[in-house]
Amino acid sequence: MSSNNKAVLEKANAAVAAGDNEGFLHFCTDDTEWTFVGDRTLRGKEAVRQYMAQAYAEPPIFMVEQLIAEGEWVTAIGNISMKDEHGKMIDYAYCDVWRFRDGKMAALKAFVIATGPAR
Repeated sequence: MSSNNKAVLEKANAAVAAGDNEGFLHFCTDDTEWTFVGDRTLRGKEAVRQYMAQAYAEPPIFMVEQLIAEGEWVTAIGNISMKDEHGKMIDYAYCDVWRFRDGKMAALKAFVIATGPAR
């Protein structure tokens, strides 16, 4: 099961990198809940869709360093670069902890830290 969840996350990440937000959302449950620790919580696929439309107007560039899967959990550790609201690129380090349900991403707890100034 955990290797299947890992493959689902890899496919979902490929969709985001290609700018296919709807393709990514296909892998999420309708009631998915994303918590950005210290920032906000998004509840439901529509809230995530709206967030992605704004935050990923230009596809982010990310590099997954490690994927660790166990049961219904997959943890991704890596780096991501994306533009802020002013169009400046910002680099972040992240650790995403995903919980899967029935082969789809049901919850995310994301720890995201800026690693450098906007460029």
